[in-house]
Formats: sequence, C-alpha cells, structure tokens
Amino acid sequence: MKSSLKLFLFLILIISNSLTAFSSEKEVKLLKPHWSFDGIFGKFDRASLQRGYQVYTEVCASCHSMKLLSYRNLAEEGGPGFTEEEVKALASKIEVLDGPNDSGDMFKRAGKPSDKFSMPFPNEKAARSANGGAYPPDMSVLVKARAGGADYVYSVLLGYEKAPKNVKLEDGVYYNKYMPGNKIKMPKPLNKDSVKYSDDTEATEEQMAKDVVTFLTWAAEPHLEARNRIGFKTTIYLLILTVLVYLIKQKIWLRIKPKV
Repeated sequence: MKSSLKLFLFLILIISNSLTAFSSEKEVKLLKPHWSFDGIFGKFDRASLQRGYQVYTEVCASCHSMKLLSYRNLAEEGGPGFTEEEVKALASKIEVLDGPNDSGDMFKRAGKPSDKFSMPFPNEKAARSANGGAYPPDMSVLVKARAGGADYVYSVLLGYEKAPKNVKLEDGVYYNKYMPGNKIKMPKPLNKDSVKYSDDTEATEEQMAKDVVTFLTWAAEPHLEARNRIGFKTTIYLLILTVLVYLIKQKIWLRIKPKV
C-alpha cells in the first residue's frame, strides 16, 4: 500500500514538472528595446518624453486617464522639459468644469497648469459602456503596476497579430501574443503615422510605442533621475568610507605586536 502511494506521488511529481516545463517553453519573451532611463546612470530622453506626451494626448487619452498628473508636472525638473509658457498653452486646450460661481452655478473654463489631466469619461460606468464592458486602466502608474514594466507595455502595444486558427475570438476581442491569455479588448492603438511628430521624427509603430512608454515611465517614476543621482553619490560615499575604515583599522593593528 505504501509503495503504491509513493509511486502515485512520484507520477504526480513527474507530470507536474512536465507541465511546468511545457508552459515555460510556451512563454513568450517580452520585447526589450534600449531604454535611456535604464541603469544607475539612466536619464530620460527629453525629446522622446515630449513625443510620448503627444502620442498619449492624440491616441491614448480618448480612453485612458492619467488622473495623478497635473499639467504643471510637465514643466518640473526631471520632466519632459516643457517651459511654463508651453504648459499654459497645453492646459488651455482643455475645458474644466468649475464653480460654483457667485450665482451658485457651475461653469466651464479653460484649463490651467494646476489642473489635473482631463478625464476621458465622467465615471467608470460610462467608460465601460463606451468600451464594450472593458474598463481602460488609468495610465498614471501603469508601468509600475504591470509585471515586466516598460518592456511589457511596449510589447503589448506591438503584440497585435492575426489569431491562430485554433483560437476563437469573441466580437470586440483582439489577439495579442504578449497579453496574458492572448486576448485583449483594446483595438490596436498604433499604426504608422498615427501622429505627426512636431520634430519631424518618423512616426513608425516602434517609435511611437517607445516614446509613449518612455512618457508613461516618467509619469510613474518622475523622480527617477534624482534617485539615480542620490544612489550613485551614496555608493561613492560608502566606498570612500570603507577604504578609510580599512586604513584606520590597519594603522591601529600595526601598533599591536603579536605575542610570540
């Protein structure tokens, strides 16, 4: 009886390991472009950040919010590098419901740098209704919230393909090889020349995806450059301190003669 139980458990273990190996073989590796912000010396490409903001406003903002960002953040140190005048101009393009006024009525006004990014829908139910029941996630910290970070978001943007014959898709569902389960309700957002870059950069799908993901990474980690600088300085300080402590230790122990 005991030997049969051991054999059964052994077979279970073999099958489990086989399934794990099979699933790992099927796992699709994420695309990994070169990111300027990677590593301890990483910095954001200011031109890419500004292009990424353009892609977000012209392509993504119709469905996805960024409710944690204000327009004035675009002019902050470490950000996309817009001037205060440029930020005022960008914010003025939106209408904001404000009030009440002296008569107790709400009114609409032009946006100010202190305003949050405009919301594409008034509430979650309206968002789901407009997107076939799917709720477009807020993009403020999307890169930090997804396993794989920038690589994952970049891969999903470029992962739309024709579904294999053995995969059935419901109406309004699309095949994406990098999406868990390979099914996504968001239509392909980027196509060549979806935007016309103001700096005349060629708007390929790869370029737009890289630019908007760079912008989303900054939105999720606006203090990344400052943190990298502090980390580098701290490392240098600790190395110098280690050398000094070692030299002091050597000097102290030189005075002590070992007993024979």
